[in-house]
This record gives sequence, structure tokens and C-alpha cells, in this order.
Amino acid sequence: MTGESERGQGRPASGIVLIDKPRGPSSHQVAAWVGDLLSMPVGHSGTLDPMVSGVLVVMLGRAVRLAPILLQSDKEYIALMRLHESVRQEELELLFREFTGRIYQRPPKKSAVKRSLRIRNIHSLEMLEMEGRMVLMKIGCDAGTYIRSLCHHLGLALGTGAQLLELRRTRSGHFTERDLHTLQDLRLAVERSAEGDTARLRSLLLPASVATEDLPRITIRDTAVDAICHGAGLAVQGVTDCSGFTRGDYVSLLTQRGELVCVGEALVSSERLKAMKSGLAAAPRIVIMERGTYPRFWKRAARK
Repeated sequence: MTGESERGQGRPASGIVLIDKPRGPSSHQVAAWVGDLLSMPVGHSGTLDPMVSGVLVVMLGRAVRLAPILLQSDKEYIALMRLHESVRQEELELLFREFTGRIYQRPPKKSAVKRSLRIRNIHSLEMLEMEGRMVLMKIGCDAGTYIRSLCHHLGLALGTGAQLLELRRTRSGHFTERDLHTLQDLRLAVERSAEGDTARLRSLLLPASVATEDLPRITIRDTAVDAICHGAGLAVQGVTDCSGFTRGDYVSLLTQRGELVCVGEALVSSERLKAMKSGLAAAPRIVIMERGTYPRFWKRAARK
């Protein structure tokens, strides 16, 4: 895990681990097991019901602070829906097109959130296979979309009724099921790490910077890092490179080695930034790197 501060037996101070959540336990239970294995604070980016499997992004240590970013990531699911009566495939495919886009949903009664009406965006709704009244489909959607409710509403629109039978999350943000590891994989890696072989554990634990790859970036000088860790704004003189963004966007502030220092708010656009000689480029909002990781190149203001 190059470039991340570490603490004992190859374990990072912060990072990400991608777990293939099994059916049965809740997301909170799975995250708690990961925390117990690694002896670290943990959080996860999006709840999966106990009987749902798939991509669970578990944040470790200081990376837990990235939850507001990761919780907003788009999701993708494979769902098995059962219709209560038979319909023609062409009729269902036409309905899928009508349900693509903005839809209204109210969280189910068993949901832990307030049951207020909300708008969610269905980016894609694709039929993979249909056999009798069983329909296998792939859904790309906003975070917070209830697939069980979507199946129920499809059944109401058809006039037949429908219910969700099985569900698997195949993508969360840019993390896909191809990158997943089981809890057993993680346990074995931790055991080997305790015996001195840290290679496997290092390969499972990703740096916190992977969680912000979808954000615009600003690369900063080493001399600016520690000041930002203490809450200072990023001055233009501390910028070495940047991608495109507009004022008010969230941006990832990275060292020249690619380490995530913080997620900041852009105070100017990237085009304006390139033309500036002085002033502030970004303000830190979610600081990930620990103070003292880089040398201090700043001085405290003298007390009056």
C-alpha cells in the first residue's frame, strides 16, 4: 500500500477494502467483522439488506470520513423479479423504457430512514433473461434507490403484481464485483500478516485515494501538505497540476506521489486557477492524511 502511513504488521492507518457481502448478515455486521479483524474503526458506503449480496465498500480508519462522498455513488444491481401473472416480453421491455429516468419512490415500511417521497434516477434498466414469469434484469441507478419498491411498482404498472426474489449489487461507484474479496480471504490475509507475511494483506487493502478517483484532482507541493492537514486553505503557489473543475466542485488534493491529503472545495475554476498568481485555490473539507506525515513548512502566527 504505497504512500500510505502504516501501523504494525502491514496495516494502513486508513484505506478501503472491497468485501463480497454474503447473504445473511447485515452490512453493519460485515463491516464490524472487518473492523474486528483489522482492529480499526470502520464504516461502509451504502446499506445492503441481509438477504442481498455483492459489493460492500468498507472504509478503514480515517477513510471513514469519506462516507459522504461514497454514499452518493451510483449503484448497479442484478435482480431476479417474479411476476404474479404472465405478460409478453415486448410489453415488459416497453415498460422498462418508461421506468428509465426520474422516478418517485417512498422507502419501504421496514426501512431505517424517514418514509418521505423522494426522486431517484434509473440510469439503465435492462432485461437479461425472461423465462415464464421470472425476469432477470440489470439496473443502474442513483444511490438510495429501493429495488424492491421498483419491482413492486413495475408489477402495479403491468397490472399483474410483481416481487423481488433475489438481488446482488454488482457495482458501487467505480468499484465492481471483479475487485471483491470474501471475509475468509481477509481473515487468512490477517493471519499470514501476523506470521510476518504481509504481502497478501497489502494487496487487499487499497489506499484511501481510490475512493476519490471520480473527483477532479489537484496535485500539490510537499511544502503545502502539512498546512492543509492543519486546516489551512490551499494557496495557488502550492499547486503543481490540476484537472478540469468548476468553482464549488469537490476536488481531491493529492501529493506528488498520489497520496490523498483531503477532499476540498474548489474556490475557483481550474481555468481561473491556471491564470492566477496568488490567492486561494481550494479549502479543505474532509482531511484524511494525518498531521506530521509531511514536514512542516509553515509557522504559527505570533500571539499578540
